[in-house]
Amino acid sequence: MRQLVITSGKGGTGKTTVTACFVALAGEKIVADADVEAPNQHLLLNPRIIERRDYKGAKMAVKNAEKCEQCGKCEEYCRFNAIKDMEVEPTGCEGCGVCVFVCPTGALRIEEVTTGVTMVSKTDYGSFSHALLEIGAEGSGKLVTEVRKNAEKIVQDEPLLLIDGSPGIGCPVIASLTGTDFALIVTEPSVSGMHDLERIHQVTRHFGVDALVCINKWDLSPKMSRDIEKYCEDKGVDLVGKIPFDSGVIDVYKESLPVERLLKTKAGEAIEKIWEKVRGHLFNNKK
Repeated sequence: MRQLVITSGKGGTGKTTVTACFVALAGEKIVADADVEAPNQHLLLNPRIIERRDYKGAKMAVKNAEKCEQCGKCEEYCRFNAIKDMEVEPTGCEGCGVCVFVCPTGALRIEEVTTGVTMVSKTDYGSFSHALLEIGAEGSGKLVTEVRKNAEKIVQDEPLLLIDGSPGIGCPVIASLTGTDFALIVTEPSVSGMHDLERIHQVTRHFGVDALVCINKWDLSPKMSRDIEKYCEDKGVDLVGKIPFDSGVIDVYKESLPVERLLKTKAGEAIEKIWEKVRGHLFNNKK
């Protein structure tokens, strides 16, 4: 099975829209949304959840009030200031276990806590693996790994896994990127877009993942688009296409229209041409 991640060095470049169009064009495939902190692929795919599981992605100190003698050692030794008035504050605890070690009465223990939920769904476009991290919770990279594992578990004979990746260059991006065959970087013609393109491209090179690039809303700044084209030429990266700004894309989201309606927009027509080039890389140039 080939794996393609659609990613970006920053949020708001349009990678989810590009992914959704690919979903409608790709034929048999599995889809995964690796943006677990702010997922929105489900808004377009309208999934029907068939499996939902709590995800325990962190550890936290838990107090047994009956054993506590109020000696204060836990509060004294907690370097995260997560224990105040002998009570553990969940948002501050890092689960390091120092308080458990110094407690003379065994009033504290470390427990795994639920930090999110994983879901496997059915859509009109195939199976869909996705998740949601609780607000403020840590471990987004580990949760992305679970999303990909769930996607691989439900594969039958689908030839492709499409991953809507996380934006940026942090842990969830690395978890969604590593081990894939290609990364399509969606960028935009702005100073920040150019800067973050360079950063995410460095990440793909570090992990040995071949990168492709497309420019979304290229016509908002033709000069900056030319700078991005020059960067791709200098770095030997295939620029697979440019997508024009199209307010019709926003209408599809606002009116909750089917994914196919995206392909009827000018932006969608450009994405369809991009898909043909990306598909050629995926299946005609196998490593």
